[in-house]
Amino acid sequence: MQNKKVIQKNLINTRLLKNYGSWIYCISCNKTVGYLCYTTYDYFKYDFTCRCGNKGVVEIKVEGIVESKKSDTPLILNKNRYCCPIDDSPLFSVVDKSVKEYRYELICKKCKNIYQENYLTRNRGRNG
Repeated sequence: MQNKKVIQKNLINTRLLKNYGSWIYCISCNKTVGYLCYTTYDYFKYDFTCRCGNKGVVEIKVEGIVESKKSDTPLILNKNRYCCPIDDSPLFSVVDKSVKEYRYELICKKCKNIYQENYLTRNRGRNG
C-alpha cells in the first residue's frame, strides 16, 4: 500500500481491517459489510444499514484532493466490485447479504470524478 496522509478518518459503528482499506465490518454483529480498495480513492464515504439494524459510516478523506466534478456516468459494477467507468480501477464492494441499504460518495484517485448513489440492496441490479 502506498503511504497516504489522511486528514480525516471517521468511523461510526464500524471498523476497518486495515487503516485505510480492506474489509469493512459492522461493530454490532461483526459481519462484513464491504471492502475498500487501498489506493484508488481520494475520498470515500459509505453510509450503510446492516441487516442487524445497525447504522454505520466510513469516511476517509485524503490530503491534497484536487478540485473534482460530479460524473454523469455511474460506476461500473464488475463481479460485485464497483469500478471506475473510465479505466476500470477497482474501488469498493458491498456485501449485499449483510446490508439492507447504503449510500456512497467517492472521488476516484485516477480520474478525479465524484461518484455518488443510494441503494436498497434488493433493488440494486445494474450489472450484478
